[in-house]
Amino acid sequence: MKYFGRDRNWTMRFLLFICMVVIVGATTAAAQNSAAQLGYDANDRLLIIHADDVGMSHSVNLATIEAFKQGAISSASIMVPCPWFPEIAAWARENPDADLGLHLTLTSEWKYYRWRPVAPPDKVPGLIDEEGYMWRSEKQTAAKATAREIEIELRAQIERAIAFGIKPTHLDTHMGALYTRKDYFDVYTKLGKEYGIPVMVMRASPEMIAYGKATGSPITEEVLNKVEAEGFAMLDHLVTGVPGRDYAERKKSYHDLLRNLKPGVTMLIVHLGLADAELKAITGSWPQRNGDLLSLLDPETRALIKELGIKLITFRELGKLARK
Repeated sequence: MKYFGRDRNWTMRFLLFICMVVIVGATTAAAQNSAAQLGYDANDRLLIIHADDVGMSHSVNLATIEAFKQGAISSASIMVPCPWFPEIAAWARENPDADLGLHLTLTSEWKYYRWRPVAPPDKVPGLIDEEGYMWRSEKQTAAKATAREIEIELRAQIERAIAFGIKPTHLDTHMGALYTRKDYFDVYTKLGKEYGIPVMVMRASPEMIAYGKATGSPITEEVLNKVEAEGFAMLDHLVTGVPGRDYAERKKSYHDLLRNLKPGVTMLIVHLGLADAELKAITGSWPQRNGDLLSLLDPETRALIKELGIKLITFRELGKLARK
């Protein structure tokens, strides 16, 4: 069973995380949550609707650009190694106010549609599979690549984005690869600090602690508390996806999620795409991706966000909390 190109175990772990985020009772809003730190009331519900995988394909680029134009998303992140990176880089130059980060990429998961590292192959041999592409799963990457190779590749991706005129508002991680090893995570936060770019990292909430214990994650409560103490901007909650195969099912899931959103800053990760021949040839998850797009563009979704008093913010705004 595949879901967005990940293996079944990865999927089940993240579905467990999603369930905890959505179902577990809301914790009491505290003055230290990121909403309060940004100057909102601690009980306010702030939402970053964030589109992953931009640059992956032409279809994903067109869908994401349309969602930006209609105000259906507030943020997105770009995959620098992918074939359609130059197209979205050009759009980013023409739209400097768009909240665009970098979806730091260490895997190439699709069956035939593949990409290679940005860094010279001889510098990052542990990132390359027997076909000459990045490994298909984050587990394979974690087993094969050294932290030094990870740093070389991520620097190459950041530098290429900057060379193309992109001014990243944040850094995050494709398929969670940078959360699979503590030394990878250390590279991630190190580069964020060095380049002065906020990174996607979650506060050590009860849900996050429970998720880490359930999955044996090396990114423990102590690690997250240390990152927060070092001055990184922190998300209060993270939702990595919702159930549903098609537009109707996913729209219902998103509406349920919005109704149960907790106080603080939540990042909702979505995956957008057109129902076109290109995306259908790349991935069997095209109905979910197109369903995400249609759900967010639906006037009922926009009306519900307004009715519930949810405030859409960007990662650029959250990044104001980062301390040097």
